Formats: sequence, C-alpha cells, structure tokens
Amino acid sequence: MSNQVPVKVALAQINATVGDLAGNARLIVEAARSAYARGARLVMTPELALCGYPPEDLLLRDGFMHACAAKLQEVARELAGCEGLHVVVGHPHQFGARGDLRSRSHAVPQRFNAASLLAGGRVVATYCKRELPNYQVFDERRYFASGRDAGQGPVVFEVGGLRFGLAICEDAWFDEPAASAKVAGAQVLCVLNASPFHLGKLAEREQRMAERARTAGMPLLYSHLVGGQDEVVFDGASFAVDAEGRIAMRAPMFEQALPIVELAPDRSLHGEVHPVPEIERQAWDALVTGVRDYIGKNGFPGVIIGLSGGVDSALVLAIAVDALGADKVRCVMMPSPYTADISWLDAREMAAGLGVRYDEISIVPMFDAFRASLATEFAGLEEDATEENIQARIRGTLLMALSNKFGPIVLTTGNKSEMATGYCTLYGDMAGGFAVIKDVSKTLVYALARWKNAQGREVIPERIITRPPSAELRPDQTDQDSLPPYEVLDTILQRYMEEDQGIAEIVAAGFAPADVERVTHLIKINEYKRRQSPVGIRITHRSFGKDWRYPITSKFRA
Repeated sequence: MSNQVPVKVALAQINATVGDLAGNARLIVEAARSAYARGARLVMTPELALCGYPPEDLLLRDGFMHACAAKLQEVARELAGCEGLHVVVGHPHQFGARGDLRSRSHAVPQRFNAASLLAGGRVVATYCKRELPNYQVFDERRYFASGRDAGQGPVVFEVGGLRFGLAICEDAWFDEPAASAKVAGAQVLCVLNASPFHLGKLAEREQRMAERARTAGMPLLYSHLVGGQDEVVFDGASFAVDAEGRIAMRAPMFEQALPIVELAPDRSLHGEVHPVPEIERQAWDALVTGVRDYIGKNGFPGVIIGLSGGVDSALVLAIAVDALGADKVRCVMMPSPYTADISWLDAREMAAGLGVRYDEISIVPMFDAFRASLATEFAGLEEDATEENIQARIRGTLLMALSNKFGPIVLTTGNKSEMATGYCTLYGDMAGGFAVIKDVSKTLVYALARWKNAQGREVIPERIITRPPSAELRPDQTDQDSLPPYEVLDTILQRYMEEDQGIAEIVAAGFAPADVERVTHLIKINEYKRRQSPVGIRITHRSFGKDWRYPITSKFRA
C-alpha cells in the first residue's frame, strides 16, 4: 500500500531515572498521549527508557526484570485508547528462566537490551539489540546477550503505509543491523539511544548516523535520552537524517522535548532544526544537568561548597546556582593563616552577587590546636605538606559536619588536572559527595569562567580569574611552584590519559622530557587517591571514572 499523507513521528526525549519504573512509565505515557494529540502515529522512546540507563547490576535481580516486564504491559494497556498509535519502548527483556550467575561461563544468556512495539493495548513485537558496546563507560556484555544469540531477527512494522525497522544505539554504528532491517522490508530506520555525552560527541554521532543512512539508503530517526545519571550525562539532541545523510530535524540539547518529524510519501523529512550550541555552552549545560539531576534524583535538599576565593570553587558555585537556584546553595569560607585578604574579598563579592548564603569559619584555632598536639612528635622537623594537608582536612571536617547536621551534600571543587597529579588532599578537599569539575581540566576551568562572564554579567569576579592559582596552604604559594604551566600539563594529560599515548610518543611531539616524566609519574602514583574520590560528572571521552580502570599496584612505566 502506498502512503498518501505524511506520517508524523514523535521522538520522546525524556529524562528517565534508573529504577523509577512508575515515573518513567508516566513520562512515556504522557509523551505518547501528547504526541498523539498533535497528530503523531508513531512515538519512539530512548534506549532502556522504561528502567533508565544504565541500570547496571539491577539487571541481575529477577525481581527487577519481572517488574520491568509488568510495567511494559501496563504502559501498553494505558495507551490502548489511542487508536492507531504505535509506541516503541526501550526496556530490558528476559526470555525464560535465568541462568546460574555463579557460573556465568556455563549459563545460557537470558537478558537482552530490547525495544518493544506497543499498539492496540498490547506488545506487538520485541527487537533485541545485536551490537553490545564494551568500551569507555559501557559494560553491556556483563548484562546482555546479543539478539543474534537468541535467534532474534529484524523487527519491521507498518505505520501509515511506511515500513519502519528498529535498531538500538550501537546497532546503528555497524552495517549489519540496518542492512538486515532493509532486507526485511524497512524503509525508515528507527534508532533508540542512550549515548553518554562528551565534548565533541554530538558531531561524531550525527556524522556516523548520516553515514549509516546513506549506506542503508533510507532515512534514520534518532531518539535520545536526556539528563544526568551518576557520572554520565545524556544530552538529548534527538535528530533525523534523510537518506542522503542531511539533518532534517534536531531537538534542543539538555532539555526534555517532544519533537515531531514528518515523513512525506517520498520519504523526505520535515522538522525543526535547533542549532548546535558552542562547545563551552555544551560543557556548561552538561555540568549544570549533572548537578541538577544528581541532587534532585537523590533527594538532597541542597549543596554546600567550601569557597576559597579561587577559580575552581568559584566555577563550582556558579554551576550550582544555575542548576539548583541560590536558595539551595550555601558557601563557607574557611580562612587559614595564609589566606590572602583578596581571597576573602573576592569570595564575599561573588557570594553576594549570586545571593547565596555565605558564612566564614576561621580554621586558625583548630590548626593551632593540631600543631600543638603534634609538637612533641614533630619536634626538630620542618613544616611541609603534612601541615598543608592538616589545613585541608580541617576544612573537610567542617564541611562534612555542616552536611551531616543540615542535610546538604558537599560539592568538591577539585579539577581534572589536580585529580591527575594528586594535588588534592584525601579527607580534605576531596571530602564530599559529588565532584562537579572532576573531569574539567584547569585550562577548561578558566575557559568556562570567562565564557560564563561573557553571557551578560560578571558572575565570577575578574580578579579570581586573573590571579595566579594557589592552594594558600603556605606563604606565597602558587600551583606552578611544583607543576609545569597548566597549558603544558593539561596537554600532556590529554595525550597520556585520554589518548593513551606513551611517554616516548609525547616527548617526540615536542614536550620536555622532564615535564612528561613528572606528569606521568604523578598520574601513576596517585591512583590510590582517585579510587577514594567521590563520583563526578564525565564530559570528556576519558574521565577518572568507569572508563579509567588502572591498577593501583603496578610497575609498568611507559
């Protein structure tokens, strides 16, 4: 049958929460009903939208799998009144009995990353993901079997005279799933996705999907998740490309949305194309989204930040206010004997400008008490990093005490450059519940601070940005006393940590051997610290989180 009128397809760009089956189902049903009222007859949700992504070891629990199956049937029944509506829902799926997890090598895989077609109040068909990613933050082979292993073939269905095939995320990065769908009669490829954000990912994603559409010779519709889940952030930006690979529709980034794309009888596409924000805006919105959802989804009443007068804590404060509002943010300045007057003044100015609660608690009496208590033990020894770390640990103790008493979670303020080189103190400035800029290099910290100030008003006092960075733990201290310039350090870090280049390769690129040796040595010996750091937002393709799994004890050096 030939298609006579355009088919409207809605891409439900929702913010699902892992494990909130009732809440996620409500989002799906509301989006489907809204899209139906706007004339859509096909609605696509993101990958694993019903349970949230990634559900991790919840998938190993039979109770979780059974609850997902029951909720899927409930969603189908709730949409039964929308005559002619087809809804594709991402969910985990389980065939038959569960294998013995104690001997997984001998167990028959039973769980699948699936997408089911709902229509007429029932589950019409189920497609199982074929390509399972196992790199970066992905660990799908721990939980899922490929649809090939269960003999599951393509799923193709008709809406309004057009035939649609299903694929799930990684499937669309390979030739075979799309080719199989086309052989089965698909004219349009529907791809459900939960693709974690990192800087540059959107451009890569659109380029690869354009290639897939051209190779398959059919339009491709890409429905994507939005929101924060622990360390990962999903950026939305659902889109559609025509058979020639041209972008025909793009949803906004970092917003829940319900864009509709029209497919004409000739399979040409029509929709609104939102612009791609500049890279600093993407980074900022990712950090804001990560903070908002971590705090909101976990039920914390607010946050507390140790404000030092330095650029890192200033940036974290600005992000927190954008994410939560000033009423949910509290700052505490904790001066030591080495705190410069301008640090006090700049911290007060910024807090006042943003309208957040600001308090000052001097650590001088406590620091003096620690030194007095240790005087006998340390007699005849020069002061060193020991005394510097005591100051940081006093501050961490105060912040955690306020957190325990009043409920807000402590946001740590260490950046990626510090996490890499160990220029952070265990149980001190690393004490807290969420590391906002853990994946933000120092050079990017400065870039984001300047970008934020250029958006309309000066949020971060200019002097905070232009002053030489210092931990202010001893007289006249600056970060560059013992580290290469941040432009050098961060480039070495990127090459070694993010791009897996070896020491010789980095030196051959023109970097001083002493700098490369020092930075890479610091990265290696501080792995034990990073293992004890709080979870933080991932915005690069290699963060100090799930995608960094190096041994603490290791003699390899290259």
